[in-house]
Amino acid sequence: MEIKKLISFMEEAEKLKSVVRTAWTGKGRRESTAEHSWRLALFAGLLSDSFPEADLSKVLMMSLIHDIGEIEEGDVSAALCPDQEEKYATEYRAARSVFALLPEPQAGRLMDIWIEYNDCSTPEAKLVKALDKAETILQHCQGDNPPDFDYSFNLKYGKEYFEYNNILKELRSMIDEKTRKRMKT
Repeated sequence: MEIKKLISFMEEAEKLKSVVRTAWTGKGRRESTAEHSWRLALFAGLLSDSFPEADLSKVLMMSLIHDIGEIEEGDVSAALCPDQEEKYATEYRAARSVFALLPEPQAGRLMDIWIEYNDCSTPEAKLVKALDKAETILQHCQGDNPPDFDYSFNLKYGKEYFEYNNILKELRSMIDEKTRKRMKT
């Protein structure tokens, strides 16, 4: 392991602590991408026993790096992004640049995991993709959001990622109910 490269990568990854998302904490502060990624990893770790086909190590790493491409351009809300292909291309370039700070083969392995998440083609990616949406919606339900916050967006956001598994369907049903309750307050 080349420690100098690892330190450079960690210094770059620190920037995710300052990338704010379009989600608010329960105290009314906008959350950071790093906070979202941490809670996503916690969520995935807690549910991992129910998904024995998924490699937990990969799931956790995928959860932690899935938004690393936001370092350069910040978070772009799915509700506000007209061009998903452009968003992907921008985040791809940023992810490649950040992972290039690491030595090989680690840089290539993390880039492959990042691409795998975006392709949503493996058990690990499918789980993390669904939980990424679930964590975001749950945060929307918990957050001290502005008065004009669009909760109805949550009810359709990423719904397709939950359809392949009964546990995820149940999870989605419960967070949709939380959204409906929040819409009434």
